[in-house]
Amino acid sequence: MTTRRVAVYGGSFDPPHLGHVLSVAWALSAAEVDAVWIIPTWKHAFNKEHCASFEERMSMCELAFAVFRDVEVSDVERRLGGVSRTVHTLDALASEHPDTVFRLLIGADVLPTTDRWHQWDEVVKVAPPLVIGRQGSPVPEGCPISIPNINSTEVRSALADASDIKGLVPTAVIEHIRAHGLYQGER
Repeated sequence: MTTRRVAVYGGSFDPPHLGHVLSVAWALSAAEVDAVWIIPTWKHAFNKEHCASFEERMSMCELAFAVFRDVEVSDVERRLGGVSRTVHTLDALASEHPDTVFRLLIGADVLPTTDRWHQWDEVVKVAPPLVIGRQGSPVPEGCPISIPNINSTEVRSALADASDIKGLVPTAVIEHIRAHGLYQGER
């Protein structure tokens, strides 16, 4: 039996942007993984409010990552309920998929916050991180590439101002946002 290698990529994805897409492209083409599982947060551990519903964020993730054959969008955190904790998510995934080896795909900009993560030491044991650089953040030694510094907060702000977000967000996601009136007038 062959062990499957999966990168777990969690986040608010509110909305998913091209930085997320480029991170997944890197993981699938340069890291030693067979697939990437996208995990939208149910309830953010750091009390960040989501601007779009979980269902909308799931739909936008499905659209953003549809270009990849080996990407799945998972609702595991909805099924778990409560505050989203990476260690609980990984434990649930490992329980459901005992033949899978997990890695946690994270941006270098997240590393300074890991001291605030619930059981970070356990997270590292269960799913050793795959770290991708992010322009504007210190890049750890051995980090192979840096993605553009695009963030969802700035995308939402641009949408609230009716500014153009082309080139920052996948076209299919932009169309979904417009069709469903998401992020209009939000700050």
